[in-house]
Amino acid sequence: METTAREFNQKSSQILAAAARGESITVTKNGVAVARVVPINEEDVPPYPTGPMGEIPLPDLDLPDLTNDEIEETLKGLGA
Repeated sequence: METTAREFNQKSSQILAAAARGESITVTKNGVAVARVVPINEEDVPPYPTGPMGEIPLPDLDLPDLTNDEIEETLKGLGA
């Protein structure tokens, strides 16, 4: 299948649906092929999670635990 860049812009959801059905779509601009939309398969999906990373371990900086009031008091002295 072939489509123009303008048509891709106007009908992107239909073109992506065609790719999901297994079609490859070449996108042209001024008659020149500039991109290709192709279906992906399970081998194309990375084997690592692409969602939220969960908790990130932070290094222990051996800093004192401060209460919210202590933090607020410290920040008052820094602000304008």
